[in-house]
Amino acid sequence: MKKPKMILFDYGQTLVNEAKFDGVKGTSEVLKYAIVNKYNKTAEEIQAVADEINYELGRFDPLKRHQFQIEVPNFMFTAYLYESLGIRLSIPSSKLDQVFWDAASPGTATEGIAEFLHFLKEQGIRTGVISNISYCRDTLEERIHKFLPNHEFEFIIATSEYMFRKPNRRIFDLALEKAGLPAEDVWYIGDQYECDIVGSRIAGMFPVWYIGAIDMPYTMKEEVLTITNWNELMRSWS
Repeated sequence: MKKPKMILFDYGQTLVNEAKFDGVKGTSEVLKYAIVNKYNKTAEEIQAVADEINYELGRFDPLKRHQFQIEVPNFMFTAYLYESLGIRLSIPSSKLDQVFWDAASPGTATEGIAEFLHFLKEQGIRTGVISNISYCRDTLEERIHKFLPNHEFEFIIATSEYMFRKPNRRIFDLALEKAGLPAEDVWYIGDQYECDIVGSRIAGMFPVWYIGAIDMPYTMKEEVLTITNWNELMRSWS
């Protein structure tokens, strides 16, 4: 198997295995920083409104998430959410992202990813990240470095900073511009078939479907290289 010059990774369920999302836990932590709660809203009540807004926007539906290709930055979402409910917080939006995320979706590095990244570095294969994520880029970078402290990615793209979400080709083209490489020299590895596999293939990259930490129903596809652990790729190049 021909080695790529660079591999781009998805974040969630690829680099990091995140626990099942619990918005109430996240909101409960955020409420500890409330200096005004005009209507004494509970975490459950706030999350119910957040869910209602997300439903209106069409976000996060596992069957339709690939159709939602414009990112809504979390600082915009939470500004509306809390201010519309008469709540004022003592922390900036970047800190709010970190507090909410850590409580709502704690995570761990996927098994074997640190060793795989070390292997890539030894092989001279460059690495980067493209993540569909509403949290700010600084928070995403901090979280990645927390779980993978011994690896430096060349760049980390958070869609919250660039408007477009995978599978939109524009976000992949942005990564290729940053890398200074043609698409045929780049692999993309992710867990979501429509967003990661279909999107990167349309952009001309070689897609790899990592299902070792997948957290939603899926159907195997014969036309894509699929791996369940990182050793499979290392062995293929040995």
